[in-house]
Amino acid sequence: MSEQVNQSENALTVSTLAALLTQALSEFFPKAVTLDAEITNFKTYPSGHWYFSLTDGDSSLSAVMFKGANRLVRLIARDGLKVRVRCEVNFYPPNGRLQLIVKHMAEAGVGDQKAKLEVLKAKLISEGLTDLNRKKPLPATPRDIGLITSPKGAVIQDMVTILRRRWPLASIRLYSSAVQGDAAAEELTNALERACADRMSDVLIIGRGGGASEDLSAFNDEQLCRAIAACQIPIISAVGHETDSGLTDLVADVRAATPSQAAEMATPDMADIVRQLSQYEHRLTSRADTLISLAQQRLELTAYKLSTTVNRQTHQSRERLRQLENKLVAPTEYIALKRHDVAYLAKRLSHATDQAMKSSQSTLVHLSAQLSTLSPLATLGRGYGIVLRGDTKTNRSIGSVEDVVEQTPVEIRLKDGKLNATVDHIVKDPP
Repeated sequence: MSEQVNQSENALTVSTLAALLTQALSEFFPKAVTLDAEITNFKTYPSGHWYFSLTDGDSSLSAVMFKGANRLVRLIARDGLKVRVRCEVNFYPPNGRLQLIVKHMAEAGVGDQKAKLEVLKAKLISEGLTDLNRKKPLPATPRDIGLITSPKGAVIQDMVTILRRRWPLASIRLYSSAVQGDAAAEELTNALERACADRMSDVLIIGRGGGASEDLSAFNDEQLCRAIAACQIPIISAVGHETDSGLTDLVADVRAATPSQAAEMATPDMADIVRQLSQYEHRLTSRADTLISLAQQRLELTAYKLSTTVNRQTHQSRERLRQLENKLVAPTEYIALKRHDVAYLAKRLSHATDQAMKSSQSTLVHLSAQLSTLSPLATLGRGYGIVLRGDTKTNRSIGSVEDVVEQTPVEIRLKDGKLNATVDHIVKDPP
């Protein structure tokens, strides 16, 4: 059971306790102390004062160096610088803040944390994990957006608000993780590996809001950086405010200055798309109207040309018809002309026939005379005879004594008859 508060016990006021703390610090640290530390979260204010933290990697204390003191410093104060400072320990009761008032500062070398970070950065660069040619482009219209961050705080709310306002068509998927503390790096890596294994998201955003360098150390973890480089889904790293950055910014596909900017980079603006579509619609409508107007003009011009051509052809047809009508004659005249032509052709045909007959008769007489001269009958008329074989009806001609033998019957034709005889004796002329 928890211990009960004793109402009779004397209680201190907050102011009394604050005064006691102030007295204890002044008694314990009566003089200024000298520290070796590393500068983090360094900022220069318009007043000229320097505000920063001093850390040894395990603990961190807030510090201030006022303008009157820092103008004598012969170094460029910056994050990661290891310094030796002379300071006073101050407790300010109104806000309960313990702060170191730095009086003197000298450079003591590069801070251990900064040096380790630079070594890891060089290692990642040498392995090509930061090369531009391996970085993946962001999708133009993501359907699913994965957020790897803490489910608490304003960061997640700001991103969700921006994502829903700009691109409400996308689903939002949260992979919850701590973003600071000793377990943050491992939780971030596990959350990223879950997102990559799910393959549900088209783009991932990993990040958190701003804070001290110690708070952002999880985003400088080597294992987390390698997991980001190995992920096949495009990743936006959004760590801290604009002046803050981690190694995840180098290996991620895109770096955003803030989580809010990451949400804007991951999505198109629905309002812009609607305006652009409206402009496209207006341009298309205007272009369509122009094309329709041009088509109407071309149609009217074509119709005019066609009408002109038809009218011209109609006129030409009528003119040819008129000319044909002028050339036409009455049927009786046409018949009379053709009758005259027929008579003329008949006369020419009769004359040509007579000439052909006369030529044929002359040729016939000439051929007859030649035939009579060459005819065997004419030879018989001059007292000669023709000897033929009498024992056959075919191939009866006898042209040589060798065509017959003795006792061969022969037929002798004369001009007024024929004689049948037999060959008794054959006498062949000497050669």
